[in-house]
Amino acid sequence: MFRRLDPVEWRASFHNPVSMLGQVSQATLEKAANDPRFVTMYRRSCEKFDAYMATAASTDQKLIAYFSMEYGLAECLPVYSGGLGVLSGDHMKGASDLALPLIGVGLLYQKGYFRQSLNPDGWQIERSPDNDFYTLPMQPVKTGDGRELIVECPMPGGDVFAKVWLIQVGRVKLYLLDTNIPQNESAEAKNITDQLYGGDSNMRIRQEIVLGIGGLRVLREMGYNPTVYHMNEGHSAFLALERIRILMASHGLSFDEALETCRSNNVFTTHTPVPAGIDLFDAGLMHHYFHDYCRRTGFSIDQLLSLGRRNPSDPGEAFSMAILAIKTSCWRNGVSRLHGEVSREMWADLWPNLPSNEVPITYVTNGVHLRSWLHGDLVQVYDSYLQPDWREKATDPETWKHLDDVPDHELWEAHKKRKRQLIGFVRNRVLQGAQHRKASSAEMRRLSEALDPDVLTIGFARRFATYKRATLMLRDLPRLKRMLTNSRMPVQILIAGKAHPRDVPGKTLIREIFQLSRDPEIANRLIFIEDYSIAVARELVHGVDVWLNNPRRGEEACGTSGMKAGINGVLNLSILDGWFDESDDVSGGWAIGDRDHYSEDQDELHASSLLSLLESEIIPLYYSSREDDVPHEWVRRMKQSIKALTPQYDARRMLDDYSRLLYNPAHELRIETRDDNFARAKQHAAWDQRVRSVWGHVRILEAGGAPAGAVLSGHSMPLHALVDLAGLEPGDVRVEAVVGRVDAEGILRDTEIVSLDASQQHGAAWMFRCDYAPHQTGRLGCAFRVSSNHFDNPLTRPTTALLKWN
Repeated sequence: MFRRLDPVEWRASFHNPVSMLGQVSQATLEKAANDPRFVTMYRRSCEKFDAYMATAASTDQKLIAYFSMEYGLAECLPVYSGGLGVLSGDHMKGASDLALPLIGVGLLYQKGYFRQSLNPDGWQIERSPDNDFYTLPMQPVKTGDGRELIVECPMPGGDVFAKVWLIQVGRVKLYLLDTNIPQNESAEAKNITDQLYGGDSNMRIRQEIVLGIGGLRVLREMGYNPTVYHMNEGHSAFLALERIRILMASHGLSFDEALETCRSNNVFTTHTPVPAGIDLFDAGLMHHYFHDYCRRTGFSIDQLLSLGRRNPSDPGEAFSMAILAIKTSCWRNGVSRLHGEVSREMWADLWPNLPSNEVPITYVTNGVHLRSWLHGDLVQVYDSYLQPDWREKATDPETWKHLDDVPDHELWEAHKKRKRQLIGFVRNRVLQGAQHRKASSAEMRRLSEALDPDVLTIGFARRFATYKRATLMLRDLPRLKRMLTNSRMPVQILIAGKAHPRDVPGKTLIREIFQLSRDPEIANRLIFIEDYSIAVARELVHGVDVWLNNPRRGEEACGTSGMKAGINGVLNLSILDGWFDESDDVSGGWAIGDRDHYSEDQDELHASSLLSLLESEIIPLYYSSREDDVPHEWVRRMKQSIKALTPQYDARRMLDDYSRLLYNPAHELRIETRDDNFARAKQHAAWDQRVRSVWGHVRILEAGGAPAGAVLSGHSMPLHALVDLAGLEPGDVRVEAVVGRVDAEGILRDTEIVSLDASQQHGAAWMFRCDYAPHQTGRLGCAFRVSSNHFDNPLTRPTTALLKWN
């Protein structure tokens, strides 16, 4: 509707209706008001919106508070930097579509993330224009008496004040905190929310105090009582400290009782597969910022620091926000199946002696908001050929079977139209960058003619961190050049992305690509698009033919750009990492390499594999004989991509998984923990102290059961363990046998955990037994262990759980 009103102003405002309406002329508005076609469109838009908003959230008393450092909602709201923020935005939109009872909390940055341009040499230049919040689609939150809501955030030397803004994301609300207000007299306080991911450790810890502690205070001031707290990455983990403080002050709980209560309904999502991505603060900095806070709350600074350290007794260990989030949460997840495995290995030492495959970190694979990323031309095709309710049933694979009814030529024509739009967008974008660099007239002419809509087009766009290997395809440059300049089957490549302002290696990669794009031999076949954003991403995932993703395997937590491409029929060419590791066989695309762990010598192998796939399979398939000018085999793969990936990676599937695996159990555990004046939390805290006091004397005296001879599959064999409980009751412990196949190195593989039940007391010891029927063949072995029985669900096993092996 806004685009129809004034398409030029709509683009110029970065799709900001508030700003646009301030620029549209009165004559344009009067013309629209007198145009029955526009008035009809306006009414239909309002009716659709009103019907959407009329669906209320569920009334089961559940309320999820979702905390994130950044949110990528729309081009006009530059309070995001990349994948984490765009995911948070899609999480909010998906929650709105499902009418999930969820509220978001974040920070409102005066400058947001930087805008990117390149100098004539190709070096990245950052600029950070100020946001005018009053011309953005948001509004200040008011109190009951009409005053703007201001909350206090604890800082050394005095509280910092934060103003609260509201963005209505469909049916759900997002509250953002802003410290650039007159109530803060110092520049230091005002600048806390100046820029996303800017400044030093002092700036980062101040931002995270405002997000976690200040954000929680916003919810309390507004009368919200969330039943689930979701920390999207560790940036907001200080909210756990504030929750402990409130529980101690309001309900008279001890520190341990408050921690037990807090853990019950905290959810932590990690997106970081490498230790270098974790926020760490040294002990001196933590003392500076939290000494007074602890003194006022009733718990010690040492208790606080122990929550953020692997080894609580090591005073030299830095304080980790991720460890704080892990230790104060019962519910933890990675963001893809492979990332769940990586996270379990990465954090295994927080659960000493526990095998990494049992570390209680599950996974929920990310998703994308379908309506935000699906091209309008495809929507029209679907409206013609799919069931009328396809939007509501997009997560049902049955919905997409009707895609086979779409004629190949119709789907191909829709793709060709999107590709022409992309090329026009890219030409305009690169010409603007060239003008800014004061490029020569010859270069301007060249760029105005760059790209060909009939040429196979590869897209690569993401943050320029070195592990993403943006220049992998350049390792054999002569071979790549031959591919790009092939007169019969040419290729063109579009690249976009930003490097962090302090990431010199990332900036160097950008310069290398930019300089290569000026090589006269391939100048019109390799293009770098400046100032990567949601707008650029949307154009690319709509219009390229192939989406390239080649990070080091295991270092891309999930990645969602390939999902966005895949739901638009763009074929993926990817390393088996993140989400693609789960769907490579059904995606219609191609896998680079195999599932081996990454090593440096794989760079050469992956580069060669990438180019070989292009030369031998992808390029010939794209240019294969075309009946009616349609590459039918390519279109078949496009349909396969859409059918398989759309239901699997719709954000609503992701939200359903979060609800089933994490939100609902956390909500229920909260109720159990708080019942009868926090009886469960108090009992657990006392029980833990009692068990810990004697655990040094608990030991397995005898264990066995594996017979010397052969055992028939399916026939039972007895297992037993005699355990000295040091005065504990049998119900205080879990006695288990870990049974598995013994490999050539004597290590148990393909293990199964078997619980043993207490059967008979022998003085201070108890005999635990069970009958176990093996189903594996080969040489079997078993190991026995005893652990503190402190948890009902293996996913909620605390880092303080005790464990001994025989």
